[in-house]
Amino acid sequence: MEQREMKELLQQVAEGNATVDEALLKMKMAPFEEIDIASLDHHRGIRQGASEVIYGAGKTPAQIDKIAHTLWNSGQKTILITRMSQEAAETFEKDIPFTYYEEAKVGLVGEMTAPKQKGYILVATGGTSDIPVAEEAALTAEILGNRVERIYDVGVAGIHRLLAHAEKIMNARVIIAIAGMEGALASVIGGLADCPVIAVPTSVGYGTAFGGVTALLSMLNSCASGVSVVNIDNGFGAGYLANLINNMEANK
Repeated sequence: MEQREMKELLQQVAEGNATVDEALLKMKMAPFEEIDIASLDHHRGIRQGASEVIYGAGKTPAQIDKIAHTLWNSGQKTILITRMSQEAAETFEKDIPFTYYEEAKVGLVGEMTAPKQKGYILVATGGTSDIPVAEEAALTAEILGNRVERIYDVGVAGIHRLLAHAEKIMNARVIIAIAGMEGALASVIGGLADCPVIAVPTSVGYGTAFGGVTALLSMLNSCASGVSVVNIDNGFGAGYLANLINNMEANK
């Protein structure tokens, strides 16, 4: 049960369309369910506003399938699966609604949540090679119910490409800046925007990029105010955080 469903249930009680005992029974359902391979957190949507997400890396296709089906059968109607392999997507039991986004390695059970806010989250990349991480971030935000705009391959090697989108940058509610190499994109965007900027270093780059460590340190040392940083290649973490920021006013 998510916060929206809880509010609807309480409204039904207030209007006399459900009894207190009926509402109590639904709320008394176990906050988590133990299956042989996992303990599933059914009340996360109530506590945090977003239901449990399945991290696919390191799980077998059969494990992903079982966890997703258990969550679905327990009433979770939007299930995000990150770092899902092509094999896991191909063998997923399609008796429930399922969509696979190959570039982002993201699976979706159910349907995307309709946008809750008029404003948008902007996802920008330094290069085309950063797009898989960017799509993980963008799809995470979209699945959680946000409008997302994308501007890709606008890195500092041709900064006029970024400046061509100045109006879109200045009107965003949250910006996710994704870059490898030296990670300069986040600082440049941070100097243009009046909203929070979430920097995502990627593992794209030559030898001294050290698998994203150089971009990570560069972003952590940014002199632009309002820039925060998530882990290397962590598109999901950036998309989730952007969702929280974008919906802060609505959740008051």
